[in-house]
Formats: sequence, structure tokens, C-alpha cells
Amino acid sequence: MNPSAQGWIDKFASIVQENKRLYSGKAALYLDLRQHGFIYGANVSAPVIFLFENELSEDELAKINLLTALYSTYQLQYEKAVDFKDFLKNITQFYKELEAEKLSFIDHLFTGKKASYRLEKILHDRVHVLDNFLTKNFSKILTNSLLFTDVLMYYKFLNGVDNLKFHAKKIERILINLAYHTIASKGEKTENDDQLLKLFNASLLYNTLDDEDFDGSYRDELKGEFDYFEKKYFIDMVCLSAWEDHSMEYKESEFIFGTGKDLKLDENSIKESIDYVSEFFEQHKDEVSLFKSANPLKQFFDNSNTLVKRLINRNSKRLQKELSQSKELLFLLSKSATTELTDKERKKIKDQLLDIFKTIPSLAIFALPGGAILLPVFIKLIPTLLPSAFDDNRVEEE
Repeated sequence: MNPSAQGWIDKFASIVQENKRLYSGKAALYLDLRQHGFIYGANVSAPVIFLFENELSEDELAKINLLTALYSTYQLQYEKAVDFKDFLKNITQFYKELEAEKLSFIDHLFTGKKASYRLEKILHDRVHVLDNFLTKNFSKILTNSLLFTDVLMYYKFLNGVDNLKFHAKKIERILINLAYHTIASKGEKTENDDQLLKLFNASLLYNTLDDEDFDGSYRDELKGEFDYFEKKYFIDMVCLSAWEDHSMEYKESEFIFGTGKDLKLDENSIKESIDYVSEFFEQHKDEVSLFKSANPLKQFFDNSNTLVKRLINRNSKRLQKELSQSKELLFLLSKSATTELTDKERKKIKDQLLDIFKTIPSLAIFALPGGAILLPVFIKLIPTLLPSAFDDNRVEEE
């Protein structure tokens, strides 16, 4: 299943329809989503029922986790077995009420009337996918940290709650205020604190907030009627905001427990959230870029390296076939490992590689203006695709 290609929701349906019920209840669903990082906006994995041949990006994992959460919420609403086609009709109506489906004329041409394709476009827009490669590479923040709001709103929709957009705005306003006031409670603030607030602001789907929205009145809203999972989400976001600098000052802890008290959560539930956010980011510190602060140029090349490697792995067989048909290119690539190439030879490599990229749509980025800057990254990875005769250091796997 490839969440970046059309038809992935149909594939998703074929997998989940074989499983009568993915989760035993809302608690199991929430805890699993948090384990995958979806609650924190730092997706590191997806449910075990999905097997992937290739490594997925955080955005692709976010798509799968969001759809899993929505479908599971629909399943848990009914005691009987549910039909995925009925779910598709229901979920597209839900997003219509949220005014989330914004298809252009061109979108309609490509998606047609098929419900699964329309939902793919909606989820593509909900999850902040690489729409602008350069902009995303220079960005230092994630923008999927409030996606669980969709799941909370879908539960309300299934239970006949009206004016969903009003409730969605209220949830977002509370969440952004919790982050803001958690950070304000710190004795010393760091650069990462500003990054975290930018993260939440970039994640807003329903709101555009001004300075007056942070006057502290959210405390009154916090004491309203919320179910346990809304409250758990609130306290997890507070813990995320407090823990971003990998320490827990007394004032921060006091603020967390004060918020928990406003939410009428018991002490054990609050402590569990405090402990879990620490464990999660310690376990996944090398995978999650949530609080990494890097030089923009270095980050661009790091992200480029990751993206190009993923694209090469996914297209390795086709690349091997294309390379095998270009003997001159193979010769020049192997020569470059031991000898300095002339400007003419380097230009030949560039031109022939660009021709290959044009035949593989997912590598079309190399053909775009400025895309040639990624060629050194590609050539660095090429030895794993060349015949072993061209790579003396290649170690065969047993």
C-alpha cells in the first residue's frame, strides 16, 4: 500500500474488511494512535495489520493513521459488522459538513465521482504533504499535531451533534491556549518553545487566532463538558508542550496537575501522560524531527537525502533496467569512483540521468528547475544499484 499513489484507500479497504473489528474500544484506539505518534503529530509507525514493502514518510504514516482512526471510530459506533462503502459515504458527508472538501475543476477531472478517490484528495489536503518541496525542506516544524481533532469531530458527527465547525474551533482554541500557557509557565524559555507554538499555529485547520485569544479565558471553556478522550488529548498536549526541552521543572509540573484538576482527571491519568511523552520521544528521538533545530541549508540536504533514498528504493528495479540500457552512463558512473571526470563527462551523466528520471514519474523532481541540485545525492546512492563489478566495496547479503 502506497499512500502517495491513487487507489491506496481501496487497498486499505481490502485489508480492513478482512478484520471484523480493529479495536475493542475507544481506549484501545486512542492508546494505539498515541503509540504510533499520531496524537503528538510525530507519526513513527502504523497499525501492524498493514505491511509495507517500502519505508514510508511521516506524512504517509499520518494518512494511514488518520484513516484508521476514522474507520475505527465508525466501526465502534455500531455493534454489527460495517460495510466500508457505507463508511465512505458517511465520512465524505462528514467532511462536507466541515467544509473540508475543496475540489477544483482539475481535481474533479482526476478524482471523478469515486468516493475513495475523493477521500484520498481530502486526506491529502488534511495531512500537510510535500506540496512545495523546497518550502517543506526549509521548514523546521511538523504540521500534523492537531489532526486528532478530526477524529473527535467525527465521533460527534456520528452521534448527531450539530454545528461541527463551532466545536472544532473550540477544541483547537483550547489546545493552542494550553500549549501557549504551558510554555508561559516555564521559568526559562528556549528556541524550541517558539518552534512548538509555530507548530501548533501551522496545524490549525479551523481557526485564525489573534493575541486576544490568549487572555486566559480558555480556563472557563476547559471546565465544560468533555468526554474522557477529549480530556486525555488535552493533557497529552500539555505534557508535550512541557517536555519539549527534555526537562520537567516544578512550575511546569504544577501547571500540568492544575490543568488536570480543571479537567477533573485523576492523578494517575495525569502521571501516565507525563511519563508516556518522555518515554515516547526518548525511544524515537532519532526518528522524530519535532524538536530538532538545524541549519536550514543542512536540513535541506538531510531531507533531500531521505526523500531521494526513499524514491530510489521504491523504483530500484525500474532504475536497474533503465541503467542497464545505458552502457555509457554505467561506464561513466563506475569511472567517477576512481577518476576525476571532465566537465563534458559530468554533463553527459547529468543529461542521461535526467532522461531516466523523466521516464519514472515519482522521480520527476529531478527534471524540475533546480532539481539538478539533488543529483549528487542520487549519484551517492547509485552504487547500490550498479552491478557488483562496478563496486569493489559492495558486500553481498547472506
